[in-house]
Amino acid sequence: MHVGEESSVSSVSSGSDPESNTGAQGEPHGQTPESYDVFRDPWGIPHLRSSDELGLAHAQGRVTAFDRAWQLAVERHRADGSSASFLGPDSVVWDRFARQSRLADTARLCYEAMEADDPETAAWVRAYVDGVNAGLAAGAARDERFARTGLTPSPWEPWVPLAIWIATHILFAGFPTKLWRERVARALGDDALTLFATDGPRIAGSNGWMVPGDRTTTGAAIIAGDPHRFIEDPGVYQQIRLSCPDYDVLGLAVPGVPGLAHFGHTGSAAWAITNAMSDYQDLYVERLRRSEGEGGAVVVEALGPDGVWEAVARHTETITVAGGDDVEVEVLETSRGPVIVHADGDPGAEPGTGTGADTETGAAPAGGSTQTLSLRYPPRVRRDLGFAALPALLRARTVADIDRALDGWAEPVNVVHAADTEGGLLHRVAGAVPLRHPANRLRPVPAWDPEHAWRGWAPTPAEPVQGFAVMANARGIASPLGVEFAPPHRADRIRELLSGSADWSPKAMADVHRDTYLASAEPLLALLPGFEELTPAARELRTRLLAWDRRMEAESTDATVFAAFRTATVRRFAADPVFADLAGAPAGPAVFHPWLYLLPKIGYALEGLLTTPLVPELDRAAHVRAALEETAAAGSPDTPWSEVHRLTPWQAVPDPDAPEWPGLGGDHDCVNATSSVPGFTDLTARASAARYVWDLARREDSLWVVPLGADGVTGTAHHRDQLSLWARCELVPVVTDWARLTKESI
Repeated sequence: MHVGEESSVSSVSSGSDPESNTGAQGEPHGQTPESYDVFRDPWGIPHLRSSDELGLAHAQGRVTAFDRAWQLAVERHRADGSSASFLGPDSVVWDRFARQSRLADTARLCYEAMEADDPETAAWVRAYVDGVNAGLAAGAARDERFARTGLTPSPWEPWVPLAIWIATHILFAGFPTKLWRERVARALGDDALTLFATDGPRIAGSNGWMVPGDRTTTGAAIIAGDPHRFIEDPGVYQQIRLSCPDYDVLGLAVPGVPGLAHFGHTGSAAWAITNAMSDYQDLYVERLRRSEGEGGAVVVEALGPDGVWEAVARHTETITVAGGDDVEVEVLETSRGPVIVHADGDPGAEPGTGTGADTETGAAPAGGSTQTLSLRYPPRVRRDLGFAALPALLRARTVADIDRALDGWAEPVNVVHAADTEGGLLHRVAGAVPLRHPANRLRPVPAWDPEHAWRGWAPTPAEPVQGFAVMANARGIASPLGVEFAPPHRADRIRELLSGSADWSPKAMADVHRDTYLASAEPLLALLPGFEELTPAARELRTRLLAWDRRMEAESTDATVFAAFRTATVRRFAADPVFADLAGAPAGPAVFHPWLYLLPKIGYALEGLLTTPLVPELDRAAHVRAALEETAAAGSPDTPWSEVHRLTPWQAVPDPDAPEWPGLGGDHDCVNATSSVPGFTDLTARASAARYVWDLARREDSLWVVPLGADGVTGTAHHRDQLSLWARCELVPVVTDWARLTKESI
């Protein structure tokens, strides 16, 4: 249990702890770390202090394991495709994908390369893992979910943090969108490939902005923003402070990964990222053939780009399933990468996935069937995630230091803002994007065609900062590296808000975070004045909608009515015959289905569908008019938006006794980006996974908040103590004075 604010107990000294320097099997991985101290602020946020950098990494791992042992266990098993062993049959879909895409094996290869090429970073990662192993038992004893599921935490190997990082970001760039585009092209023609272009339902987006010193009350820069991810319990970001003689850094860590990859403040420099929306993963249509080899072994070959049949690596693995039968998985890897989708006719194919591709064109056969597809992604090709940047960022003192550190970044591809106390500003892209044929970015391409091979790596753009720098997943600095970007509404709105003052302070940034103006409502509402011969109820509803201030405020009843009207419109669009060939259930692995359902696609792309000339046979006005009449006939209950727009976080094991999750303001295209799925649900599962304000004048005036709290254990004092503040877009102060912290022991 966390020690309360009134207590003051001895520090943790790993030098006197018999477990502290043991590795995965209880053997020393390296030198015994130096002693370290653990402090907590009033929110239970850990502040760690050590006399040695490796000891500090050990402390970060150990404290994370103590606070979040269940979360670490879930993420570790998801990364190596074994989560069904304690979570049951529903997890088989993910485990199959994790094994077939070789996430854990890629992590092992990357760690082995790191050990050979960068032993200092490898030792730093290993120290973190040693800390995790030292803290897992105590952390698991705090959390009843281990007993409930029968899970005993197993020791980590040094490559596990890399596996968690890969598993967290493997769908970050949204390569399943290429499966959707292929489906659209078959149904509507190649000209419609990007008809549904939008950032939804991406795994992650973000807002970020940087205000230079000439627009702040202190004369120093402010960096602020919020990463948008699916909200999980425990939260996907961990507030933490790391201090040793070489640095004193606070920020947001990814539990299970050392350092502060995405958001940090060193005192003299700070950085933050958003998803660059770059395209850096490719799907290749593979033509495979099978034969019987020596001893009856199965031999698999793939048609390569030189017209020669190449050997395919093959083995089988078994997924253990709690409460179900074991599942055998065939794992194949061609010269392009692991095979992640099997067409019918290949052993291991999922039912109803079709009969393969036309070997001359790479096109899938008619009827919506899938193809045999391999995935090529940079970490597996390069055997490098760019982890050397992580300790380098902790040591950064200036923008130039941050820039140099990020030159080696690989996965995922991000847009970065950074500033320092000397007035330095940075706006750049960081990450590995392959150079290849433009078609690779749009859809699966034939593996046997040499023009689709990778040919080196694209330069990462950078821009000088002139006035405000804003990053919100829209087209901009990363445009040369991507295909689909977010609509410009969030970015434009942030610029508009920032332009309203020349005296920004950290506290005032909360007003930007909480803004709920929905600019994307305009194309739908713009059609209403032209309708004639409406029923009286529909005319009354039209008047109400046109008078609405277009703010998705938590207490707004007009926002609820608009959402109902939007839902009716989306559903009518989805039922139009023009989309009939897209309306069926998706084929192929279920892990990709969120990208492949028509209704959410129309919901996220509604703004574009209302104005595009690509589907002239779509009678938009008729559908919108009918939706207006339908909504009016249903009545307009005076229900606040927050009553229907409630948070629904993901939990590996749902808590049946959990209090009701809060209702929220905002919506998908608001700065307060609490994403519903228009046409499907008003509930929100994706929102700000953290909010931060980094003050470069006085770090102690910085602010932050997470959706739940610092502790990952249900029912503890700091598990949900930030939730109500987060729901109102309020932030808590960063504490930097060690005298205001409480020392504790684990």
